[in-house]
This record gives sequence, structure tokens and C-alpha cells, in this order.
Amino acid sequence: MAKLIVCLTGMPGAGKSTIAEGLKSKGYDIINMGNAVREEAKKRNLELTRANLGKLMLELREQNGPGAVAELVKPQIESSTSNVILIDGVRSNDEIQVLKKFGTVKLLAIHASTDTRFDFLQKRGRSDDPQTKEHFDERDNRELGVGISNSIALSDYAISNIGLTKDELIHIAYEIIQSWIE
Repeated sequence: MAKLIVCLTGMPGAGKSTIAEGLKSKGYDIINMGNAVREEAKKRNLELTRANLGKLMLELREQNGPGAVAELVKPQIESSTSNVILIDGVRSNDEIQVLKKFGTVKLLAIHASTDTRFDFLQKRGRSDDPQTKEHFDERDNRELGVGISNSIALSDYAISNIGLTKDELIHIAYEIIQSWIE
């Protein structure tokens, strides 16, 4: 079987990383697109702030094309020995096209309400997580600007993360991914 590349897409705070972390134990390799940008920022000696990471993400796309962030994770995909790779945080169809060079790509969109996402991001504690509603809206607009709504709209399956426990969310995602393998 060719590699199955499951792209988790959705607005920030919808539950993509929760699913990825929860499914590590299933033997899937997890690649986080945001971490790829954070690594690039470290190489450039940039402080890992919301503003710096957002600017870098846009700069990478401007300089290297709209699939640039997916290009950053190519070495991880190529070195993966897993038959299933979860890509956490796909933001555009151009990134999906890059990933299709490495296997069968399926898109799993995660939806959550604005209030749920804002609440989760405030609690998560990453250096670039928005702490104000204004920063949250800024980030959402930046994500929409790079085409995330297209990858969400074209998903093969969508999970509504409303009223689900963490375990329920992970279980539903696992069942969907298993159905794509079989």
C-alpha cells in the first residue's frame, strides 16, 4: 500500500493537534506544519512570537510559492517508515498538491465554534497563541487569506468538534482514518 497522508485541516483551535497527539499511539507518524514554520524561525534566529511566525509563514509563501510550508516537511515525509502519516495543519490546496507527490492524500476537516476555538487557544499556551479576541481575529483572517477555507471545503470528511470530549474526538478521527486504510 502506498503511504496514506491524512491532512488535518481546520481553523486554529478546532482540535487538529489534539487528534494528532491522540493518534500517535496508533503508530502513525505526526508532522506538524506549524512546527515546521517554528523550526524555520529558529534557524533565522527569530523570536517565536505570534507576529514573527505569521509574518514568516506569509514570507515563505511569497518567496517559495503557496506550497512552501509543505516543502519544509518533505524530508520528514521521505524518512517516515509509517504507512499512515498525519499532517497537522494543512492550510491550502497548494500544500495538498505538494503532499500528493508522496502518497494518497485524504483531507479530514475539524470544525469548532469560534468561542470554543478561542477558549482552547487561550488555554493551550503556545508562544504564538492569541491572548486577545483581536489577535484571534487577526490570526483567523491570516489563515483565511492563505486559502484554508478551500482545504476545509474540499475535505473528504469533516468532524464537528462541538460537545465532544477529547477521547470522543480522537476516536471518531481514528475510525475515519481506519476506513480509508481498509
